[in-house]
Amino acid sequence: MLKNYVAELRWRGMLQDAMPNTEKKLLQEMTTGYVGFDPTADSLHIGNLVPIMLLLHFQRAGHKPIALVGGATGMIGDPSGKSSERNLLSEEQLQKNVAGVRKQLEKFLDFEKGENAAELVNNYDWYKDVSLLDFLRKIGKHLTVNYMMSKDSVKNRMGEGSEGISFTEFSYQLFQGYDFCHLYKTKNCKIQMGGSDQWGNITTGSELVRRMEGGSVLALTCPLLTKGDGSKFGKSEEGNVWLDPERTSPYKFYQFWLNVNDQEVPKLLKFFTLFEQKEIEDLETQMQTNPNAVKRILAEDITRRVHSEEALQNAIKASQLLFGKSTLDDLENTEEATLKEVLEDVPQKIYSTSEYDSFTSNTDMLAEVLNMSKGEIRRMIKNNGISINQEKVSAAQGDEKPSAQLIKNKYLLIKKGKSYALVVRA
Repeated sequence: MLKNYVAELRWRGMLQDAMPNTEKKLLQEMTTGYVGFDPTADSLHIGNLVPIMLLLHFQRAGHKPIALVGGATGMIGDPSGKSSERNLLSEEQLQKNVAGVRKQLEKFLDFEKGENAAELVNNYDWYKDVSLLDFLRKIGKHLTVNYMMSKDSVKNRMGEGSEGISFTEFSYQLFQGYDFCHLYKTKNCKIQMGGSDQWGNITTGSELVRRMEGGSVLALTCPLLTKGDGSKFGKSEEGNVWLDPERTSPYKFYQFWLNVNDQEVPKLLKFFTLFEQKEIEDLETQMQTNPNAVKRILAEDITRRVHSEEALQNAIKASQLLFGKSTLDDLENTEEATLKEVLEDVPQKIYSTSEYDSFTSNTDMLAEVLNMSKGEIRRMIKNNGISINQEKVSAAQGDEKPSAQLIKNKYLLIKKGKSYALVVRA
């Protein structure tokens, strides 16, 4: 039984534009639809989660999703939303990227689910044997330059102060448009979905279907997800937040969602979780009294689905190393790469082995590391105000030579009140 896909997107705030009768036609029969992914890297990032969720909801509504990886169009470059020409990738690099993207898409869509099982296609497969003359004769003749120039993605690049647009990127909409036409002809694909910046390219495809095949197709777009300040969502201070754990660790991925602005949480719950409307409404109410608890629910749900339950639990444990009731064993048993990530923002003091061994007492070391007098250190120790490796330092230990077990035979974690410092023995 088909569910109302458009209504689902509407209440989630994920519907920007749709061709007339899209909702009605999608309720009449199982429909094949697609979203394109540009393989400019060997991993998707969280900005790509929006079109992934479009396909996921499409399949859950009973329809057949196609994920198109643009192995050919990725060699051209989409001008939509860009102000300058981007560097073109080699065929070898693009094939590596396509393989990485393929692996990640398979985690979100069901490719084994009977008649509406998802499919993955690469447009390089139908462009690799097409000559330039054939492309111009069979496809290019169907659209006028005037039509192509009217698209915002082109006009924005032709405006005053811009660098202009190359013929290579100008032709992109023709290639993407033919993708729709090819999938219509070979797989009876009736709808293309994407971000709102893709509306021009998508409608170019519908126009080519009409002119080349005499067919009628549908189009639907989702709003671009932005932060409260209007900037693009999906980046951290270090850049993109990737889905590949080698590029962005599950710990950092989890932390990204924990640290989103409170005002953004209701929208993120609707866009990126599969919670029902009542559940999200309850969480929105809870945001007023306990926003951090709701952000944990958001972070846990997304991390679990993007990575795994095991990766989530490891990320939670890593998060608790500084802010939970961790022990020396917890610190010692954490992988060093993760430990470095957890501690990367903690102020560090690096000592050679001889420098470390020259400290006459823990008090001596703490005074230098914390930039305090020895008298102040002793008073804090007396008041149970200092810990080494998550264990309180006693007055007797303060007078001993530094004897705390080094984490990984290298690190010493000092806590003063609620702040931390890290000693690294190089």
